[in-house]
Amino acid sequence: MLDRRARLTATHYFSIAGGTVSQTLELEITDLIHDGRGVAHIDGKAIFVSGALPGERVLARMNARHRHFDEAQTEEVLLASPDRVEPRCAHFGICGGCSLQHLSPAGQIAAKQKILLENLERIGKVTPTNMLAPLTDLAWGYRRKGRLSVKYVEKKGRLLVGFRENNGKFVADIKRCEVLLPAVGDRIEALATLIGGMDALRELPQIEIAAGDDLVALIFRHLKPLSEKDRELLLAFAKSENLGVFLQPGGNDSVHALWPEDAHLSFRIPASEIDIEFKPLDFIQINEGINLKMIAQTIDLLDLQPKDRVLDLFCGLGNFTLPLARRAGQVTGVEGEASLVARANTNARHNNLHNVDFFSANLFEDQRATPWAKQKYDKLLLDPPRSGAAEILEYLPGRSVQRVVYVSCHPGSLARDAGILVQRHGFKLSAAGVMDMFPHTAHVESIALFER
Repeated sequence: MLDRRARLTATHYFSIAGGTVSQTLELEITDLIHDGRGVAHIDGKAIFVSGALPGERVLARMNARHRHFDEAQTEEVLLASPDRVEPRCAHFGICGGCSLQHLSPAGQIAAKQKILLENLERIGKVTPTNMLAPLTDLAWGYRRKGRLSVKYVEKKGRLLVGFRENNGKFVADIKRCEVLLPAVGDRIEALATLIGGMDALRELPQIEIAAGDDLVALIFRHLKPLSEKDRELLLAFAKSENLGVFLQPGGNDSVHALWPEDAHLSFRIPASEIDIEFKPLDFIQINEGINLKMIAQTIDLLDLQPKDRVLDLFCGLGNFTLPLARRAGQVTGVEGEASLVARANTNARHNNLHNVDFFSANLFEDQRATPWAKQKYDKLLLDPPRSGAAEILEYLPGRSVQRVVYVSCHPGSLARDAGILVQRHGFKLSAAGVMDMFPHTAHVESIALFER
């Protein structure tokens, strides 16, 4: 029997044991999962429903059966959530770039905060003493880094430029993107027309986007040398649209500027009077407004004093390290990618900072014998990738560390590491909150403060 949260429509039937006659169901949505899909249940088995929100009743068509859960797609909303809004993008539901445009901004924040707290309690067995106010900024046109796929579709006889579809198999047929910086998002169709007229239209699989404060750059990956005609087309496009154009014929080291020849990428952190230069394929935070607010909040949470010694792990180009060095006595940044460390050192000199040192080290291996790991620090900043910092927490933080700020891009790994800091290292989770780095997506970025 179906439970009361899932009812058959009058003209369709469904069998739990198999032998289905049809797969259209009327479902009550009770929750959201980590990727933004709604959750319903039939006889205790979860169904993940794309395009559905908690509190809604929807007609959904089953599209995949699994042992422990099923998947479905909303076909009609019978009872809408008060948080449902009209998606701004005409391609929502097809393009895989966003999954939550149908949920109000306030609803998105509430959902992400709920996911963060549930992860902390379920995985880490910890609860923050205080909740930080969510960090928010522009909801549209915010994305300054990204990768667009390029595909010439023989059956359609034309070229597509866009993100992947929800199923990941095909390039979405889009004309504009609402979350990319307008300099790029408004020119998706123009890019498709440009590449569609090139000799290399079948040999150009992707375009990277990298925007500094003064230049928005496109990096064209090409599998074969470009003809003179193609180079002229790209050059004319760059000049007419006032965009930087880089070419990438091979690996990351092969990237070079086509126009302007002296192309320079950088972004400023005005509150700290810092200017950070970067290469087109370097990692930078994709949301400028949230990045500036995140840096300010990190400085505030660390409660920096003029004599503090601070360790910044997974420091990248020095996005946090250099602003910290404006306020602390000594800052040490450690990063796994040697090229980023080299540019971080250059950025320190460029900003006339002499109280900061950078080291290259694989932070997923035991580094306790290294000179930097043997030093004593007062404060620790962690900004790891999705996998978290469990390996580091085997030997850090040292007993001298009084405060740890953890910047996270995955609530599950943050929760695990929070449990380690609290239960093994004697810290308390004083505060935590979400940062809306990726509006309209299900990504949950957060920040947490641990105190001795």
